Amino acid sequence: MSALIAAPRTALATANPWSLVPPLGNLDAYISAANRLPMLTLEEEQEYARKFKNENDLEAAGKLVLSHLRLVVSVARQYLGYGLPHGDLIQEGNVGLMKAVKRFDPEQGVRLVSYALHWIKAEIHEYILKNWRMVKVATTKAQRKLFFNLRSMKQRFKGEDAAADLDTHRDTLNTEQVNTMARELNVKPEEVLEMEARLAGGDVLLDPSPSDDGEDAFGPIAYLTDTNHEPVAMIEARQRDVLATDGIATALASLDERSRRIVEERWLKVNDDNSGGMTLHDLAAEYGVSAERIRQIEVAAMKKMKTALAAYA
Repeated sequence: MSALIAAPRTALATANPWSLVPPLGNLDAYISAANRLPMLTLEEEQEYARKFKNENDLEAAGKLVLSHLRLVVSVARQYLGYGLPHGDLIQEGNVGLMKAVKRFDPEQGVRLVSYALHWIKAEIHEYILKNWRMVKVATTKAQRKLFFNLRSMKQRFKGEDAAADLDTHRDTLNTEQVNTMARELNVKPEEVLEMEARLAGGDVLLDPSPSDDGEDAFGPIAYLTDTNHEPVAMIEARQRDVLATDGIATALASLDERSRRIVEERWLKVNDDNSGGMTLHDLAAEYGVSAERIRQIEVAAMKKMKTALAAYA
């Protein structure tokens, strides 16, 4: 393989272009080989591009792709800060490079490197947005532009602060910087603040795995569960509502008039000042009996109502 890589440029026309790239599995070897592949001149690039466009020469397309693999490696390295594997970024960038080669028109007077840069970045951006977080952080075109420019612009602001001998340890943006970023990226200042907060936050496992000592880890699932909408809880709540309305009405209907009035005055009546109804002594004076007798009637009525509620349930 080293002999093929070190061969003169003319050997590229006879050798299988994909044989110059080492087998998958060793990323460092791949990057080293990609950086040693010869670059094409303008005449060679246009010749291969015309062959592929007019004659569908796949070998010519392969030579165009190979000569720009180092570009993909360079672009992919700029996105390592998102925590995704470098090899995956390169792979997605290669997909974008092949799409660019397929659509490249040599008659436009533009070098392939300039045309392919857009497609390489587009594929890498799409991959990052799909895989960087489980929850999507950018959906609209403006949000995507903000997503991929926020970090670089924050670094630029830090550099300006350092040049002005200001505090460069601050991670948050001040109001002036937020407004500047919003104006340059054509978004609202609120969107800048929201995106900064979302990028600064980390993903949290909803149900974390048990720790090494076998104890269950405490995660959001323990306190985010909505028990109010569980089927059992909903049925129990519905039963309580029915008992509190129809059930109470049925139980009261089973009492005689005096017992029903005593229960209503003692337990179900609320005055405007949030105080209860009549006291035992008030009811005793009204019915001409002792307060103890009113209490006995109340106890007997409550037992009867309890039996009626049980039968109703």
